[in-house]
Amino acid sequence: MENGNGSVRNSKTNVIFSGELEFCSLCGSILPLALSTTVVTCRLCGNSVPIENFHGMETKSVVIFNDRETALKGAAQKELSSAGDGPSVDRICTNCGREGMTYATLQTRSADEGQTIFYSCPDCGHQENENS
Repeated sequence: MENGNGSVRNSKTNVIFSGELEFCSLCGSILPLALSTTVVTCRLCGNSVPIENFHGMETKSVVIFNDRETALKGAAQKELSSAGDGPSVDRICTNCGREGMTYATLQTRSADEGQTIFYSCPDCGHQENENS
């Protein structure tokens, strides 16, 4: 029901969304932290939920950060796995002596530093890298 100031108040027949208590049952928005000791009011539609509904409720959050080194290593391995198909350069393999290695480049350090060049021997699979 809309009151004089344009906000919607909760009534049993107006429930549109059902689900977790952290979300407004009328508009589906995330409910804010309680600003009063009696109700939690939706900032979008004005729907009010009695604070008693939240007693005993526990909310847990876990933040998992990606490990930079692991991410870079994975990107480098992906780049190296396709390096055998890449362009070739006149470079002698230090493992088998073959002349002509394929290469791939990857930005493994900060943007103001050069790229890392990964060389791969098509014959023996030996890999080398060079920071440019």
